[in-house]
Formats: sequence, structure tokens, C-alpha cells
Amino acid sequence: MLRRSLQIAVLLTAALSMLGAGTPATRFDKLGHKLMCTCGCAEGLLECNHVGCPDSPGLITQLHAQVDSGASDSGILTWFASQYGATVLAAPLRDNFFDRSSWFVPFAVLLLGIVGIIAVVRLWQGRQSRLAPAAPLPPPTSEDDALRNRIRNETEY
Repeated sequence: MLRRSLQIAVLLTAALSMLGAGTPATRFDKLGHKLMCTCGCAEGLLECNHVGCPDSPGLITQLHAQVDSGASDSGILTWFASQYGATVLAAPLRDNFFDRSSWFVPFAVLLLGIVGIIAVVRLWQGRQSRLAPAAPLPPPTSEDDALRNRIRNETEY
């Protein structure tokens, strides 16, 4: 019984240690989905599907070369960012403030704009309710009736 438990423990340890080990093909796929095609199609590097793309074959070849060289994932992403600029990255590379802010500031500005519009509308509604009600109109007089009749006569065809 002890021997069988030891065998199971060794197999589980080996299996769990293999979960983190990826083949170069899975590593290539993982990195390829973290990169954007630079042709302007706004697709991921491995999803760029327009015919005759001038950029994706070269980028894919460079990604294969980087993966085969054994560089780390962050090293490969840094290399692509240094070669093609930060627009080649599908997600921020580092956790520093400036890199993260370039991804979240537009959404924060949008939310602040919506909150500002709601505040202005509520302010306007509050002012409207605080205004004194308009005085009621006086009842129509005979001069008003005469003016209405004159307007009707002048505007008839």
C-alpha cells in the first residue's frame, strides 16, 4: 500500500511539473496572441487574415526566430516593442504607471465625461425647479380677438 501511494505521488509530481512546461509551438501561439499585426488591420499577429498582408509573414518569421533562440517571453515582447514600437503589443508590457495609464486613461476620461454630463443635467433640473412659477396669463380681451381676426384675414390665400 505504501509503495503504491509513493508511485502515485511521484506520478502526480511529474504531471504537475509538466503543466508549466510548454512546447515551442504553444509558446509561439501564446506570444503570437500577445502581438498585433503592424499592417493596420487591427488584428492579432496570428489572426491577420487579409490576403497579401505585407507585414505578418515577416513578423511571424521573426517570432519563430525569437522563440527558437530561447529568449524569455518578456524578452521577446520587449524586442518586438523596441523594433516596432508599443503599438505592436496587444496588452501592456510592464506594470509601471505610464504603461498602464496609456491603456486605462481613455476609459477613465469617458467615465468622467458621463458623470460630468449627468451632474450638469441634474444641476439644470434643480435650477428649473427653484425658479418661480410663471405668472398666469391674463384672460383674452377684445383687442386680442381683433388682432387674431386681422392675422387670419392677412394670412389667408
